Amino acid sequence: MRHIRITNFYKQSPQGNPFGKEMMGRLLIKWLCLTGAVLFAAYVLDGIYVKDFFSAIFAAAVLGILNMSFRPLLLILTLPINVMSLGFFTFIINAFMLKMASGVISGFTVTGFWTAIFGSLLISIANWILTALIQENRMYEQTSSHTRPQPPEQDDDTIDLNQKGNKWE
Repeated sequence: MRHIRITNFYKQSPQGNPFGKEMMGRLLIKWLCLTGAVLFAAYVLDGIYVKDFFSAIFAAAVLGILNMSFRPLLLILTLPINVMSLGFFTFIINAFMLKMASGVISGFTVTGFWTAIFGSLLISIANWILTALIQENRMYEQTSSHTRPQPPEQDDDTIDLNQKGNKWE
C-alpha cells in the first residue's frame, strides 16, 4: 500500500504571524536565486549589463515586484493571443518585464528586443534550477508501507491518502 501525506506548504509561525521567520527566509532565498540568475544572464549575454552586485539585487527585487503585480494582468489581457500562439507570447511578456526593470534600475541595462527575449528565458531557467537545487520543504511526502501511519497531532492542514489497488482512500 502506498501512502501520501499532503501538508500545507506555507504554515504559520507558532506566534500566529503568517510572515514568520520561515516565510521571510524563503523570500530571501528566492530573491538571492533571482539575483544569481540576473548575474548569470549578464555574464552569458552581451546585451545585458549589470554595474555591480547591488544593481543585480535591486534588479531582482524590481523584477520580482513587476512579475508579482503586472505580469498576471498582462497574461489575462493577452490571453487570446497567448492561446493562438500556443503560449509563446509569454516570452514577449517576460521580455517586456525585463525591459521595464532595466528602465527603473540605472545600473541594470538590457539593450535590444532579442536580448530581452533570450535574457528573460535564461533568467527563468537559471532561477528555476537554482530554486530547485536549494529547496528544502516539499509540499508532500510519500511513503511505502503496509501499515497506516499515525496522523499528525493537531494539524488540520494535512490530507492523508492511502492507495489500495487502483483506488485512493
